[in-house]
Amino acid sequence: MAAELEDLHLADLHQRAATAGMSGYRKLDRDALIEALAEAPESEEVVVEATVLDDKAPEPVELGSEGAEGGDAKGEALPTEEVRGVLELTGQRHGFLRLAGLGPSDGDVYISAAQVRRCELRPGDEVIGPAREPRRGERHRALVHVDRVNGEEPLAGERPEFDALAPIAPERRLALDPDPSDVLTRAVDLFSPFAFGQRALIRAAARSGRTTLLRSLTRAAATDENVQVIVLLIDARPEEATAWREAVPVAEFAIATAELASVEQVRLAELALERARRLAESGTDAVLACDSLSRLAFAAGNVDEVKRLFGSGRNLAGGGSLTVVATVLADGTDEGEAERAVLTTENSLITLDPELAAAGVYPAIRPAECRISNEDELREPAELEAVRRLRAQLADLRPTDAAALLRERIETILSNAELLASL
Repeated sequence: MAAELEDLHLADLHQRAATAGMSGYRKLDRDALIEALAEAPESEEVVVEATVLDDKAPEPVELGSEGAEGGDAKGEALPTEEVRGVLELTGQRHGFLRLAGLGPSDGDVYISAAQVRRCELRPGDEVIGPAREPRRGERHRALVHVDRVNGEEPLAGERPEFDALAPIAPERRLALDPDPSDVLTRAVDLFSPFAFGQRALIRAAARSGRTTLLRSLTRAAATDENVQVIVLLIDARPEEATAWREAVPVAEFAIATAELASVEQVRLAELALERARRLAESGTDAVLACDSLSRLAFAAGNVDEVKRLFGSGRNLAGGGSLTVVATVLADGTDEGEAERAVLTTENSLITLDPELAAAGVYPAIRPAECRISNEDELREPAELEAVRRLRAQLADLRPTDAAALLRERIETILSNAELLASL
C-alpha cells in the first residue's frame, strides 16, 4: 500500500485523506501523510477509490488543477513554463506528460485527474500548457491548465474514436525512395511495397539483417514530413537506442531497455500504441515500428498485447492511417507464440534468410516467401507485370544464386523503377 502511495502526487494524497475523513492532514509532511494513509482501514480505501472515479462526486480543489493559478501554499504565484508532452494515465486517472520521448524522465509534468476528466483526455494525447514548479513535498512540476490537445483547443469538437473509424484496404503507396546502395531495402520494396495502413511483418532470425532493414525502412518513411514515425524497442541494448536515435532523429521513441522490468516494458509499449492511435484518429499518417513482437510477448507473458498492437494497423476511411511494421524472431524466447498469433493477420510479409546472411550473401531475403495483399491496387499494371517476371526468373534458382542475381541488378541500376522497366 505504501509503495502505491509513494507514486501519488501530493494533491492526490490530500484528496484521499479528505475523503477518508482524516483531520489535520494538511499539517502533515508528505512522509507522515503516506504513513497515515497506509495505516487507514482497508474499507476506507475502497470508498476513496469509488469517490475518485465518480464523476458526480464533489470536485475538490486540487493543487495544479485549472483555477489554481499556479500559486504556492501562501497564495504567492509560482513561475510557470509552457510544456508539450504525451499523456500517460495512471490507475488513479491522473497522469504525467512525458516530455523526453515516451519514457519517464525527471522533467515530466503531473496533470490532475480533474483536468483529464474536464478536457476528456486520452492516453497518447499531446498536451500543451503552462507548468508550475513543484511545491515542497512534490516530486514533479504540475500543469496549471490545458491549452492545446493534439494541436487543437480542448473540447473544440467531437473527437473521433480510433476503434469506431471504418478500416479500409491500404490504397496509398508509402514511397520509400531508399538509398540506391541500400540493397536490402530496395529488394524489400521490389517484392513487398509498403502502403499506408499496412500490417507489415518481418520474419527473421538473429543476424539476418532485421534491425538494419527496420531502421532503413523507418528512416525512409520519416523523410515524408507528413508522416509521424514512432519507434518501439523492447528489451533493447543501450547502444541500440543510441544508434536508432542517430538514424531517425525526427521519430518519437519508446525504448524499453533490457534492465527495465517486464511490466515497465509492456507499459511503454502500450503508451507507444496509444500515441500512434491518437495520431491516426486525428487524420495523421502514423508509422509504428516495433522490434520485436516476440520480446513483447515474452515480457507480457501472453500474446494479448502483441495482437492488439499489430492488429491496430489499418487505413482509415476519411483520412489517417496507422502502419505497423514489426519483427518476429524465429529463435525468440517466446518460442514462436508471437508469430503464430499474428501470421494470418498481416497484409505484408517479409522473410529474411539467416543462412544467407551467415554466409555473407545479401540481400538475405527469400522472395518466394514474401507476399503482399491488394498488390494490384498498389502497383501500376506495367510495374505489376515486371515484378511477376522478376519473381519467375528467381523462382527456379538456388537461394544463393537468386540473391546474387538480385544484388547484381540492384547495384548496377540506380532505381527500382529503372530496374523493373529493364525487364
